[in-house]
Amino acid sequence: MFGAGNEGRSGGRGARLRRAAALALVGAVLTGVAACGGDEKGDGDKGGQEAGTDGKAPASTPAGEAGDSGDSTGSGESGGSGGAGALGQRDLTALAFADGEKIGKYTAGEFTLGAPLGEDYTADPATCQPLVSLAKGATAFDPASEVHRNVDVAEEMVGTTVAVQLRSYNGDGAAGVMKALGAAGKACAGGFVENRAVAKGQYLKVEPVKAPDHGDEAQAYRFTILDVKGTLKLYEYLTVVRSGTTTLSFRADITDTKDIGKVPGEVITAQWKKFEAGSTD
Repeated sequence: MFGAGNEGRSGGRGARLRRAAALALVGAVLTGVAACGGDEKGDGDKGGQEAGTDGKAPASTPAGEAGDSGDSTGSGESGGSGGAGALGQRDLTALAFADGEKIGKYTAGEFTLGAPLGEDYTADPATCQPLVSLAKGATAFDPASEVHRNVDVAEEMVGTTVAVQLRSYNGDGAAGVMKALGAAGKACAGGFVENRAVAKGQYLKVEPVKAPDHGDEAQAYRFTILDVKGTLKLYEYLTVVRSGTTTLSFRADITDTKDIGKVPGEVITAQWKKFEAGSTD
């Protein structure tokens, strides 16, 4: 599943094994959930490096260049110092959920295998890529720094998982990313194909839903997706908030056919409050 990073904290490997057992119980058809593959390499939500709004977006400032603000820690974070308004790696990390931080019934953890789902996940048509990922290459604007967190209920074998990802950009990059996301939401409303490492996932519908009143702007979407056998409908939710040069992305899913209704509000609110408080210090 997208966000299957429970081994990122103490006891997490056992939790992930329990979730794997639950997957076996609900049937093999759910193990290959569209948009929920198990390849967690890469540096974004589900990002491909070859698809921008024009299919070949150039990088503005490559992530991963070391600078005064610190290098990647190797635990789900990448990017170096930020310039022209972008937050540096250390600053952005301080504004994100900490490993083991509690948010109501949820616990935040790091993706020890890197950010969930990487360059092997692309969209067809390429215009839809921002809906799959906001990773490097998804738009014409690459993040200067980024931090990835997995949020879930560790003891639940089948439960909601939220990938929380903060990215900071040079110049007007963050605003450009939101524009590309909005364009993708409109152009891809009738669905698109997600090309994955070993299979394809069919998005049947992309619907805008109510976005939170945070930051300078925010967008939220509900995805209806077919499982890999083309028999079950699955649901995911994406919410992205922009504050200045930084985006806060929340992607929620569940190892089930249940519609969870939205990204858990407490997760969005808690991350926003932590970000806002730290940004104004």
